Amino acid sequence: MLQPALAAAQMRIGFVNAERVTRESAPAQRAMRRLEKEFERRQAELKKIDTAMQALQTTLEKSGSSLADVDRRAKEREFSDLSRDFQRKERALREDYAQRQNEELAGIQDLANRAIQQIAEREKFDLILQEAVYFSPSIDITEKVLKALSDAR
Repeated sequence: MLQPALAAAQMRIGFVNAERVTRESAPAQRAMRRLEKEFERRQAELKKIDTAMQALQTTLEKSGSSLADVDRRAKEREFSDLSRDFQRKERALREDYAQRQNEELAGIQDLANRAIQQIAEREKFDLILQEAVYFSPSIDITEKVLKALSDAR
C-alpha cells in the first residue's frame, strides 16, 4: 500500500503555460509578423474603401438637398455598393486571417511540443502538464520552453 504513495512522491512533474508559449515565444512573434505582412495589402485596401465611403457620406450629408435627385440616387447607390464591397472583403479577410493564424499556431504548438519533450527527457520529468486549475511556480517550466524555442531558430 505504501509503494504507490512513495512512487508518487518521487515523481517529477512540470507545467507549461501553453498560452504564454503561443503568445511570447520567438516562433510566435515571427508568425505574427508574417501574418501582418501577409495581410497588410488587404487591410490597406479595406482602409481605402472605408475612406472613400466616409468621403461619399460627407458629400451626401453636406450637399443633401442641393443635389439633383438623379445625382443623389447615384451617390447613394455608389455608397451602398462600396458598403457591400467593404463588408464582403472584411468578412473574407477575417476568415482568411483566422485560418492562417490557426495554421501558424499549429506549427508553433508542434515546435513547443518537441521542445517540451526534449526538456522532459533531458531533465528526467515523469509528467508535464499544459493545463491545470492550479500549479505551483516551482514546477513551471514555461521559461525553459520559451528559451528552447528562441534558441531553436
